[in-house]
Amino acid sequence: MSFEGFGPDALPFFKALAFHQSREWFEANRGTYERAVKGPLGDLVEDVAERLRKAKIPIKGDRKASLFRIHRDVRFSNNKDPYKTNAGVALTRSGAKGDPGVLYFHLSPEECFFAAGFHMPEPDQLARLRGAAARAPKPFKAMSAKLKRAGLRLSDEDSLKRAPRGFEAIDDPEIAAAVRLKSLICLRPVAEPAIASPSLVDGFAAFARDSLPLLAWGWDALADSRAARPERQAGR
Repeated sequence: MSFEGFGPDALPFFKALAFHQSREWFEANRGTYERAVKGPLGDLVEDVAERLRKAKIPIKGDRKASLFRIHRDVRFSNNKDPYKTNAGVALTRSGAKGDPGVLYFHLSPEECFFAAGFHMPEPDQLARLRGAAARAPKPFKAMSAKLKRAGLRLSDEDSLKRAPRGFEAIDDPEIAAAVRLKSLICLRPVAEPAIASPSLVDGFAAFARDSLPLLAWGWDALADSRAARPERQAGR
């Protein structure tokens, strides 16, 4: 089915789930979750994936692989609530959620947004991303400029206070700020009324196009055989 928008029960479902947080309540209301949240999310992903395929943007997804589970992994958490009070989808080059470089949509009563990039990458991947920015500032700045023209910027929410080891000698302010980041992502807020409209597909596809420079830069950085240990990148 084509995406028709999230109905009026989607966000209230999460508000009620946050209050109840029990298997009994969830099972009694599973039908609402399937109809109001999971079904439309699947439609959204598949419509966007088809739009990206036609535009030759190398990002894939489907309703089976792209949706995050509503059940929380509580094994290593002090918070034992069994259910998430939000929903999300991730599209990648392969279609698998674990692939580096993600296009993401977040749905919750608190906020809805699109995001793209490399969120809390593994240490080796993060070192490669930082190394690419330090070794070749010009392509990194060109990517940042493209984001800026689209009304986007790298989020500084996950950032170190000091330069990571091996990058202390960088004196370019833009590159110094970049290598302090623990995630390289950009975001675009989605107004609550927009989630009720089929045009959310248009907005998601447009965000994919606008954020593609970041994803493409990161994919190239991770594939670069010249990537080395951080301390060999400093000052270059």
